[in-house]
Amino acid sequence: MSISVNLYYRGRNGSARQFAEEMERSGIADAIRREDGNLGYRYFLPLDDPETVLLIDKWRDQKAIDAHHASPMMKRLARLREKYDLHMTAERYSFTDAPDSDDRFLRK
Repeated sequence: MSISVNLYYRGRNGSARQFAEEMERSGIADAIRREDGNLGYRYFLPLDDPETVLLIDKWRDQKAIDAHHASPMMKRLARLREKYDLHMTAERYSFTDAPDSDDRFLRK
């Protein structure tokens, strides 16, 4: 089973996008991608909301998420959230290893 968390970072005057850019530029995002159990860590920009950035964060299991939350990296990330005065909401999804039944609807 894997777990995906969609985190919506909301700010003002472009601060959410500046946060995501600094996460990438500083190497924090790459360090998180290298953590044991991380299966994906990508930022997206919603076309209909310039003050929001979406992070799709995927982990092998809850144990990997717990280790990530306990890591020193989280302190650096929290400081950046404060720096850019961001507010967050989250959506959490769990997936089994069952074959993806949506494949027949995808154009590849």
